Amino acid sequence: MSDNDRPVLVYATFPDRDTAISIAGELIDGKLAACVNVLGEMTSIYNWKGARHADPEVPALIKTRAGLADAVVVKVRALHPYDNPAVLVLPIMGGSAGFLSWIMDETGAPDPNI
Repeated sequence: MSDNDRPVLVYATFPDRDTAISIAGELIDGKLAACVNVLGEMTSIYNWKGARHADPEVPALIKTRAGLADAVVVKVRALHPYDNPAVLVLPIMGGSAGFLSWIMDETGAPDPNI
């Protein structure tokens, strides 16, 4: 298996559930992700532009392949309302062979019509 054919997780946060679900749909429809888990609301505490914030956010786990990770990051950033969204690519070290194979089967060249 080449490095580009290894499954990865992309972690991202969104301002609300509707935004996360909308972007998740774009990723699935474009074959950039096999699955996106949109999780429950959390509170993010951070400094931004010299001020401390504590804001509600919705995290998501995007399951894709390494060869599509950069395209996922670009797509999420393009659709995201934040100036600097949290988007991290995380390696997968192992897991259920059948599930990892499914990720590979469900991702591939994006649909040119999307």
